Amino acid sequence: MLRLTVGAEDYLKIGEDIKIVFLGGSKNHLRIMVDAPKELNVVRSKVIENNTTDPQEKEKLPHYYAVPDLPEKYRKKKVVVNDAVRLAGRKAGNSAR
Repeated sequence: MLRLTVGAEDYLKIGEDIKIVFLGGSKNHLRIMVDAPKELNVVRSKVIENNTTDPQEKEKLPHYYAVPDLPEKYRKKKVVVNDAVRLAGRKAGNSAR
């Protein structure tokens, strides 16, 4: 299993004739383009899951999930602003007018 962080217009090559291009996206969605020969089947997981009726076969299907939180070393640093100091500065500026 390979897990990557990619940017818009980055791509992966699989073998000589398969290319997966990452086109960008939003917070919850990602747009990709799969460039593969017509002889290969490219099927979404939802189609496979919906067409599988046997419960035992459904259990065998792979399930992937997003990691809810990144480890601390990959998180952006949060800047904490002391609201009391900021509000005191505003009140002092208003009383001078």
